Amino acid sequence: MSLHLYDTATRRTAAFVPVTPGQVSIYHCGLTVQGPPHIGHIRKEVVFDVLRRWLERSGLEVTIVANVTDIDDKIIAKGREQGRPWFAVAYANERALHAAYEVLGCQPPTYEPRATGHVPEMVEMIATLIERGHAYPATDDSGDVYFDVRSWPEYGALSRQSVDDMQPAEDAPPAGKRDARDFALWKGHKAGDPDSASWTTPWGRGRPGWHLECSAMAGKYLGHEFDIHGGGLDLRFPHHENELAQSRAAGQRFARIWMHNAMLNLGGSKMAKSVGNTLMVSEVVRRVPPIALRYYLLAAHYRSVIEFSEESLAEAATAFERIAGFVTRAAELVGPGEPGDPTAEFVAAMDDDLSVPAALAALHATIGDGQRLLAAGSSPELREVLASVRAMLDVLGVDPLSPVWSGATDDSTDQALDTLVGALLEQRTEARAAQDFQTADRVRDQLTAAGVEIEDTPHGPRWSVKGR
Repeated sequence: MSLHLYDTATRRTAAFVPVTPGQVSIYHCGLTVQGPPHIGHIRKEVVFDVLRRWLERSGLEVTIVANVTDIDDKIIAKGREQGRPWFAVAYANERALHAAYEVLGCQPPTYEPRATGHVPEMVEMIATLIERGHAYPATDDSGDVYFDVRSWPEYGALSRQSVDDMQPAEDAPPAGKRDARDFALWKGHKAGDPDSASWTTPWGRGRPGWHLECSAMAGKYLGHEFDIHGGGLDLRFPHHENELAQSRAAGQRFARIWMHNAMLNLGGSKMAKSVGNTLMVSEVVRRVPPIALRYYLLAAHYRSVIEFSEESLAEAATAFERIAGFVTRAAELVGPGEPGDPTAEFVAAMDDDLSVPAALAALHATIGDGQRLLAAGSSPELREVLASVRAMLDVLGVDPLSPVWSGATDDSTDQALDTLVGALLEQRTEARAAQDFQTADRVRDQLTAAGVEIEDTPHGPRWSVKGR
C-alpha cells in the first residue's frame, strides 16, 4: 500500500508497513471516565475512526484496542464529591462515552478493555520490571512501586527530553523514590481510600498506576509488537513516554509508530475539565446535527490545532449542508445507488498522512462537477459522480445516505413517516394550486413545528427531519 504516516517518535513521515501483512493493529488511549466526554476528547475518536475506515477501504484487516481507565485518583475523588461509589461514577461516564461514539458515527473499538479487569497482567509486568532491575518497591511504608527512570537510558526519547531537565513526577510524593522523576507503577492503599479500590499484590494492597494500565492491556490484546499507538498530543509526555519505557524495559518491542492528534482549544487553552472550559458532546449536538459536528472535527488535519468557536462550528455546519444538499438532489434524480470509488486526488491526499483538508478539496471539486450535471437532469455521468462522492464521504464517516445518518434502520417507521408527510405535502400542493395560501402556510407550519423541514425545488417539495 502507499499510505505514509507521520511518526511522532522519529519526527518523520514514512511508508506504513504493517507488522503482519494484510493486518493492522492499533492501540489508542481511551477516556479516564471521571466525567462525560467533551468534543476535545472525541476529536481523537473521530481521527482514529477515519484512519480505520481508510485502512479498511485499502483492504486491510484492522484491530483497534481503546482502553477505559475506570480506576484513578480523579474517579475516586469524584465519587467522594458526589457521595456515591467510584465505580458508579466510572460506569455512568463510560456509558456517556459510548453514547458519544454512537451519536458521532464512530465504530466501536474491536476491544475496549477496562483497567480494573487486567490487574493480574499489571502485577505480572511489575514483577518482570523488578526482576530486570527497572522497578523497585518504595523505600517508605507507602506500598508504592516505582519505575526507575535512570535505569532505562532511552527514557525521554519519545518527547526528546533529558531526564535531568524533567520536572518531578506528580503521580506520587517523592518520599519513597530514588529519584523524584520516577513514576508509580503501583499505588499502595491509603487511609480513607475505599477498600473496593484496591487489590492484593506481593507489595501490599493498592491500585495500578495510570501508565502501567495501558502497557499491560496493549500487550495482552496486540502482542509485544504492534503497528500504531495513538492519542492526543497532550499524552505524549508523561503518559506515552512512560508506557514506552516500561514496555521496552519489560522486553517488548511495543509500538512501531506513534500517532498524536493536536488539541482542540477554547480561548487559546486546551479544552479540559481542569480549567472548566469544556463543551460536552451531548450539549453540542443539540446546537448542530451530529453529522455536522463530526465534519467539523475531521475537517482540519489531525496534527493541526482546532481553535473552537461557535462561529467556526456554524460555518462547518453550513458547509456540510451544501455537501448533503448535492447528495440529496442527485439521489432524487438518479437514485442513491452504492458508494463507488474515490477520485485519484482523494486517494493521494488520504495516503499522505491522512491529509483530510486536501481530501475535502478533491471532494468539493467532484461535487462542483456534479452540480453542473444536476442542471441537465438524470444522466449516467451524474450517477457516477454521486457514487464517487458517496465513497469519499463514507471514508470520512459523513455519508448522509448511510443508515447511520439516514435512520434507515427501521423501514416500517420510515415508511409510515414518509406516508404521513407525503399526504400533508400533497394537501399543501393542492392548496397552493388553488391559491389557498392560508391553508398551504398552515400545513407548512404544522410540519415545521414537528421538526420537518421543507424545501421547494423545481422537482417538487423536498423534506427532511431536522437534525437527521
